Amino acid sequence: MESALEWHYARAALDWQIDLGVDEAICELPVDRFAAEAEAREARSAPKVAAAPAPGVAPKSDPVADALDEARQRASGADTLDALREALAGYEHCELKRGARNLVFCDGVPGARVMIVGEAPGRDEDIQGKPFVGRAGGLLDRMLEAIGLSRTENVYITNVMPWRPPQNRDPLPAEIAMMQPFLSRHIALADPDVLIITGNIACDALLGRRGITRLRGQWTEAEGRPALPMFHPAYLLRQPHLKREAWADLLELSAKLKATG
Repeated sequence: MESALEWHYARAALDWQIDLGVDEAICELPVDRFAAEAEAREARSAPKVAAAPAPGVAPKSDPVADALDEARQRASGADTLDALREALAGYEHCELKRGARNLVFCDGVPGARVMIVGEAPGRDEDIQGKPFVGRAGGLLDRMLEAIGLSRTENVYITNVMPWRPPQNRDPLPAEIAMMQPFLSRHIALADPDVLIITGNIACDALLGRRGITRLRGQWTEAEGRPALPMFHPAYLLRQPHLKREAWADLLELSAKLKATG
């Protein structure tokens, strides 16, 4: 009888502890959880050393690194804009090329003082093989005309991405990275006085930042040149109340061109 009572007392004590929230046994020795967390952080931050390949086995290549290396080689080897277009056309590592109709390289006047960098081609651009056509292109032309500029006379235009992403999705970070050597070389060969960076994708590629609402209208530097982030015309078509800010940015561009004459 006594052992049965002891069992019931022990069971009642255990139930009481569970009701209080005790859900694990106490170890015989204390556990320094702060030291354990510190060791885990050190293990995560320690550089990972790749295992040496077995004798006679060639090390595996990194497809992403290989794609970037080829992009840099092709871009640096282009001495003219036509050669850069050919280098892009022969680049096979970007999957966007598979589903696009056309390579969208440029429009406007090479050597113009103003170079506009957009994001990626849309449906109309993919069909025509030119950046900024359709409704967004028409709005851009009217915006430029308001301050005495024109793609047929004194503006040069390109995009970060030369191929249309499917369903007009945002380009992936790896896709942007592949195109950055080509974009840098494109800017160097076009040699504008001023860069206009339209939209978040272009800001990401040239400034390493996003947040066009915060960035727009503030002069910065990209590829060693004065650069002005602005809303993309396609965005202004969806948000027409922001056209006042876009007009202020155009006036900033006009003043900059006059000041650097």
